[in-house]
Amino acid sequence: MPSKPALRTELLFYLSFLAAAALLVGVATMLVVNVLAPQRTFVLLLLLVALEVGVFVVFGRHLVNRLVLWPLDRVVATADAVADGDLARRAPDAETSDFSTLAERLNRMTDHLLDAQGQVVRAEKLAGIGRLAAGIAHEVGNPLGALGTYVEVLRRRGADAEVIAGVTRELERIDRIVRGLLDYARPHEEALAPLDPAAVARGAYGLLEAQGALRSAHSTLELEPGVPRILGRAHLLEQAIVNLVLNAVDAAPDGVVILGARPWDYQPRQPDPKRGTDPRPARYPRAAERRPARPEFSPGQPGALLFVADSGPGVPSDDRDKVFDPFYTTKSAGRGTGLGLAIVARAVDDMGGVVWVDRAREGGAAFKMFFPRADLTLRPRAVPPLHKVERGPGGEG
Repeated sequence: MPSKPALRTELLFYLSFLAAAALLVGVATMLVVNVLAPQRTFVLLLLLVALEVGVFVVFGRHLVNRLVLWPLDRVVATADAVADGDLARRAPDAETSDFSTLAERLNRMTDHLLDAQGQVVRAEKLAGIGRLAAGIAHEVGNPLGALGTYVEVLRRRGADAEVIAGVTRELERIDRIVRGLLDYARPHEEALAPLDPAAVARGAYGLLEAQGALRSAHSTLELEPGVPRILGRAHLLEQAIVNLVLNAVDAAPDGVVILGARPWDYQPRQPDPKRGTDPRPARYPRAAERRPARPEFSPGQPGALLFVADSGPGVPSDDRDKVFDPFYTTKSAGRGTGLGLAIVARAVDDMGGVVWVDRAREGGAAFKMFFPRADLTLRPRAVPPLHKVERGPGGEG
């Protein structure tokens, strides 16, 4: 794409053109007047000069409007709209590099405002839901223990075995929900430390493979060389990967499940690079949807991208933000608590990363986690994360 001219270059060019044109027109006017009406030289000269000045004024006004005033008005209108709360507004491109750069900087500032607003909303949501989850888990846990004791008493007294089995099954389901709430809300002050995300992904994959959790699907581990180290907590990242892989197996029990990691420079709108195993040439169209980000991310932030893709039914576009909310699930009643993806989102956020879902190249959902490179992460945080990896609510989302 050719570079755009600078505003000063355009103005100097057109002003030089106007000056040269004015001299040429002046000389031509004198010659025409002397030839056609030498006796009325003064009157005709005034009329022609007035006409020429009018033409130059109109042309100069159009030039200033096109190169300066109209682009400035568009930038000001965009800034006013953003100030009024319309963060979806973006400044259009311009003819000159100066106003094009100004529009790009304004749009980048708006994106940072949008990221900061989203981060504040997510933090408030996590804090509020965490407090609520802890309270619910505490209040439900005590009567749940008492109910388990009463069921055991009934079993020993010879109550109907089928009824006891049904009650026990539902109590276990409630217990999984309570443990999921505790995992979501439990504070755990542990500093972030450098870790190898590819090694964590390999360990989580091996753990699931050894447990037989991947037996029903055609699973693959794709780890590209050069995945950078990140700041995080190994057990949190492992729990997030386990939850996402179990979700993928549930979504595509007889299909394809891929767990992968690769080095990647974060881009909020551009399509992902092709995987190393993709055929060449190959094209995978992507909609220019904005991904979640964090205010501390710089443009092209280098880091590590972990993804879990499947060939299941996928996640509709309207549900891609909702799936990370607690208790939101697309599974049938009794098969999911809606806490698995909420726990993943909480873990990723606590480690300074972002998580989102796209349409996978295999046809289903592709859950992606991005973490900045460890040596470029300026503000590692020690915030309340989850506590440990458990199979309990894992994979339920």
